[in-house]
Amino acid sequence: MEQLQALAPLWSLAASIVAVLLAALVFGRTGRVSATTAAIGAAVTAYICYSGFTSRAGSFAGMSPDASKPMLVVDQFSYFFIFLSSAFLLLIIGMWWIGQWSAQPGSMSSADDAPEYFTLLLGSAFGMALMVCTTNLLMIVLAVESASLPSYGLAGFRKKNRLSAEASMKYVLFGAVTSAMMIYGASLLYGQYHTLDLAKIGAEISTGGASVLMGTAIIAFLAGVAFKVSAVPFHFWCPDVFEGASIEITTWLSVASKAAGLGLMLRVISVLTSSTASPAVLATVSQAVAIMAAVTCTVGNFSAFWQTNLKRLLAFSSIAHAGYMLMAVAILWRPTLNEAGAVHPAFSAIVAYTLVYVLMNLGAFGIVAMVGWATGKETLDGFAGLGWRNPLLGVVMTICLFSLVGLPPFGGFVAKYYLLVALFEAKLYWLIFVAVFNTLISLYYYARVAYAMYFVSSDEPPIRTPALGRLAVVACALGIVLTGTLYAGGLIGFAENRSRDLYRVVQPTATAAIFPSPDAARAEARGSLGD
Repeated sequence: MEQLQALAPLWSLAASIVAVLLAALVFGRTGRVSATTAAIGAAVTAYICYSGFTSRAGSFAGMSPDASKPMLVVDQFSYFFIFLSSAFLLLIIGMWWIGQWSAQPGSMSSADDAPEYFTLLLGSAFGMALMVCTTNLLMIVLAVESASLPSYGLAGFRKKNRLSAEASMKYVLFGAVTSAMMIYGASLLYGQYHTLDLAKIGAEISTGGASVLMGTAIIAFLAGVAFKVSAVPFHFWCPDVFEGASIEITTWLSVASKAAGLGLMLRVISVLTSSTASPAVLATVSQAVAIMAAVTCTVGNFSAFWQTNLKRLLAFSSIAHAGYMLMAVAILWRPTLNEAGAVHPAFSAIVAYTLVYVLMNLGAFGIVAMVGWATGKETLDGFAGLGWRNPLLGVVMTICLFSLVGLPPFGGFVAKYYLLVALFEAKLYWLIFVAVFNTLISLYYYARVAYAMYFVSSDEPPIRTPALGRLAVVACALGIVLTGTLYAGGLIGFAENRSRDLYRVVQPTATAAIFPSPDAARAEARGSLGD
């Protein structure tokens, strides 16, 4: 019973999917019913997770390299990421409502398709929730696929839009290739170490040492995760999908997909590095991830230079930010827990960066959506004179842009500063140079948008926006300012607490599992036969 209670967020999302489909059968195919049902499911899930990592702080624990470890683990760390995705899902549903009220072509194609739309959206959220709850090779593959397959349909949901169909096709093709690589890597790891449990694989690596086969397997396996965070060279799908998909789905993929991928990375790293793996293996993987991070940053920022479509510009911006977060991941391929039990700053940096990134991206994409709905344009031309045509949107967009650069006094500066501190402590000075250099590059194309808003004249009339949309983006801007000023310390403290949960000792009653790992099942079967 305790295991079922611990899995309440996953049950809530699964029940929401069924509820949306049943509501369509009972009440008809109306967008209002489907959206309300999905919103209730997302709100319940967010409430469960919020209660989990606040009032039940002592009941949940992190990870231990136990051979009988279940395939799904629910702790405060996973609760935080599921809460983040559920709360963000509520905002995406709000964007859908605003788009329908505005009756603009940038939103979903038809309210008649709402049951399928919200079923796919909830299915994607369910897969992402699974991603941050597992340390088993098989479950990781299933979780990534559960998150990816609905996303393919969402990217091409505007059936009469050519760009949407093209985006979905490219997304499917790139996803199929990376999925094949991931499954191939998992099969190599299983074939070599005869277990699906990551902790046991880490222990085997520490005793058996490095090999070409092992390195190939790990790189192939991590390709699937790199695809979710749009890291180079698995990023080619990102700009086309962001441009072709509806603005709600673009916003969803830009944040939720990356957050789930990073959560999975942290989960995997915390297991493998807790088993005293070979220093040579860790150093090799750390170097590879560091190079990928540097290339991802540079490619994302330079590609954004020539973009005039705001959705494509923010797509390449999201690739660059994935590179920044991967820099912290590169630090973590080494023992991260010191004698005092403190968490390595890189863990906290990723959690803090993710939290601020949600606010920055939601605010920026929300304004792009409202400008697009009002003017029919998602390009720099549509933003000409925005600071005078709608001063509120101009100020909020400027805050989001400067925070994306990493300028004070905004949350983006605090998150990036904490990242640079972690890199300095790890003595990765060349990555600090890459991060600072790319920050200067990004200042140019973000400033282009700000310049267009205030220094390019426009004869277009003032932009009118829905009150709910204005409230949402103002809330994002307020969060960005507060996390960079009054609550900067609170942001870091919160991130450290969520990261520390990865290392707490697991209590038998605090660990949730849908079914035990194959290794544990075989051991139990052998014990029964022996009796």
